[in-house]
Amino acid sequence: AEAKGLELLNAAKDSYPAISKEDVRCEQVRDYAKRITDLKEKKEQLIKQMGELSKERFEYKVLLSFPGIGEVTAVRLIGEIGDLKRFRNNKQLNAYVGIDIMRYQSGNTFYKDKINKRGNNKLRKILYFMVQTMIRLRKKTNNHIVEYYDKLKTQPQGKPHKVASIACVNKFLKVAFHLITHNITYNYEAA
Repeated sequence: AEAKGLELLNAAKDSYPAISKEDVRCEQVRDYAKRITDLKEKKEQLIKQMGELSKERFEYKVLLSFPGIGEVTAVRLIGEIGDLKRFRNNKQLNAYVGIDIMRYQSGNTFYKDKINKRGNNKLRKILYFMVQTMIRLRKKTNNHIVEYYDKLKTQPQGKPHKVASIACVNKFLKVAFHLITHNITYNYEAA
């Protein structure tokens, strides 16, 4: 985004202005830019506060022990999931996230399985991007979730990227649920 902004500034130097700098529209753009900057700063402050509050929680330590999960992601996961121990099993957690399988069949007609998407869409997005980060960091760290992704992609009929990624989200939720409910941190050799 910063590179694109610099390109726009360079293009603006070479272009002829369509309106004067005293125009109301210029003031509106300045006002919107200031609001966006303020909101970004407030968001960063809130994440820092959430990090300070989460440092005593065991879930925070477990999530940070996963390769590819940083402080911001761990805090956002805790904020969206809440108390993980309120779920009786990982299937309830999957339903809460919205990645449980929805099957539809009628008589001899069978439709393709899809994820339900009735759950928390913000949490689903955080988890999806977290898995993408884990995949990008595959050369720097050992992670059995990335190995599972590679296995799904290299099967005789490899899964599409999104299907494999959601399967990795499912696997992550299973592992995280087990680790948090049993008070264990992530260890690649043990996994």
